[in-house]
Amino acid sequence: MSDYSPPLSDIRFVMDHVADLESIVGTDRFGHVDAETIHDVLAEVGRFMAEVVAPTNRDGDTIGATWHPDGSVTLPDSFKPAYHKWVESGFGAMPFDPDYGGAGFPWITAIGVQEMLTSANMAFSLCPLLTQGAIDAIHAHGSDDQRATYLPKMLTGEWTGTMNLTEPHAGSDVGAVTTKAVAAADASERWGEGAWRITGQKIFITWGEHDVADNILHLVLARTPGSPPGTKGISMFLVPKFLVEADGSIGERNTATCVSIEHKLGIHGSPTCVMSFEDAIGWLVGGEHEGMRNMFTMMNNARLSVGLQGLSITERAYQQSLQYSLDRQQGRAVGAPAGTSSPIIDHPDVRRMLMTQRAWIDAMRCLVYSNAGALDRADAARAAGDAEEARSWQELADLLIPLSKSLSTDVADEMTSIAVQVHGGMGYVEETGVAQHYRDARIAPIYEGTNGIQAADLVGRKLGMRSGGVVVDLLDEFEGRAKQLHDIDGLGAFGERLTEAVEAARTATSHLVATASSDPRSLLGASVPYLRLLGTTVCGGLLAKAALAASNGVGGDAGFLAAKVVSAKFFGEQILPTAVGLLPAVLAPADDLYALSADQLAGT
Repeated sequence: MSDYSPPLSDIRFVMDHVADLESIVGTDRFGHVDAETIHDVLAEVGRFMAEVVAPTNRDGDTIGATWHPDGSVTLPDSFKPAYHKWVESGFGAMPFDPDYGGAGFPWITAIGVQEMLTSANMAFSLCPLLTQGAIDAIHAHGSDDQRATYLPKMLTGEWTGTMNLTEPHAGSDVGAVTTKAVAAADASERWGEGAWRITGQKIFITWGEHDVADNILHLVLARTPGSPPGTKGISMFLVPKFLVEADGSIGERNTATCVSIEHKLGIHGSPTCVMSFEDAIGWLVGGEHEGMRNMFTMMNNARLSVGLQGLSITERAYQQSLQYSLDRQQGRAVGAPAGTSSPIIDHPDVRRMLMTQRAWIDAMRCLVYSNAGALDRADAARAAGDAEEARSWQELADLLIPLSKSLSTDVADEMTSIAVQVHGGMGYVEETGVAQHYRDARIAPIYEGTNGIQAADLVGRKLGMRSGGVVVDLLDEFEGRAKQLHDIDGLGAFGERLTEAVEAARTATSHLVATASSDPRSLLGASVPYLRLLGTTVCGGLLAKAALAASNGVGGDAGFLAAKVVSAKFFGEQILPTAVGLLPAVLAPADDLYALSADQLAGT
């Protein structure tokens, strides 16, 4: 397995010239930090990830997490010292409230940290990722006492966080949860006012139990007595692994227990727990029956971070396949002297695979960082009291989240498979390590809402914003950018393909807006191809911005910028046209999806 090399120049280019970092730090909200400081910090983050975290990745896969009959879970020996160094680094606190020990950096900087952390070790990265989501939920919806008690140690990473939604019978149907919460006057007397006792079982709880931090704070969805059915009757509770004394020290063990961990295809170093709560003591976060709304604070944060995982794992797999293609000698390339063998990177099909990986990496990075930048701009506008500006940026961020999550993770499946293919037969052998990336990537389209659910969210909620106006405004921007490409030598064909993709996206969007109320089955049947069509078009439009910046000579040295133009051009001419090909699938009614009975589908 190759070493990990942090792509700092690529991250800087996208931050500065696609996501407009200068505009973000130019706001009053983030004016206490400048772009150069951010890039200096990210350079140190990159060094840390390459030297401290990346070497643990193989252990995570081959040793993994181990459950013990007493309910404890241990991780590979290399994880604990690496995690303690992560806590000491303070990198996890960068984007959070200074009142609780954070640095108040824009969220786009957290995305830079997360990218490199996830590439270094995806399984390891899931612990800080879930903790960040829990921090957001407690900060947004918790009481002053909860924020003061829990956030300082969560920001450092000394205490970690989880979210507990799924139950065995419910799956993705969160409204079907049956975990119960009853008021507990006895516990309130000992552990503080407003305590509840939580009873139920949750599954698929990422890092629900482990041995690298001092405490774990579970955010648990449960029902209080007499609550209405469905999602309207759900409340959120904070349930610590260890109860916390009045002076902030750790007290006795709570009755929240890991009864098993899953045996998974990948991310073996990330314990996926079945958690049992037996009269466990917890406290409401926010108001009663507000749990689903409050949990979305975590979920939206996590969905963007999961999209980032698609980028990160593709980057790591690409680096490994690139190194292998340079080292592996096989066959004689076109034009090579007779009787010689060539590195496989000289063969056209290997070049095609590498260019496809590289172009998609650039595209996903543009998408995810632009999504984070839109969140920062919305945050800054709210802080400045500009409601209209905040609404505009929030709409864009909301539109991009299902694209970031679904497109990036679907593409990661494809690109990590290509990385295996570059290795040939050795890719199918675990010894090379590239199969780990393929296996690790497969979970990302599933968790934090399957990609089918993301597509349903796109057409059911996000498309309806201003009756499709948010999508149309973005397409208008891309159409103008396509015209600019025609003025750049060598990019005219990219401009033509972008114009075609924008037109296809307009047609698809108009059709689905009209279909939404009259034919909901066809709307949902078209949702996945529409997400891929729109997401690919958005990536093309963002890469056009990158290509225009690079062709103007800004963002790096001549060789780096020339490579950026070629990557964008390859995407525009050889990948972007696939968006147009998806239009018939979007326009097709759902009739054929239901034309066969279950027996006919089974061939009986």
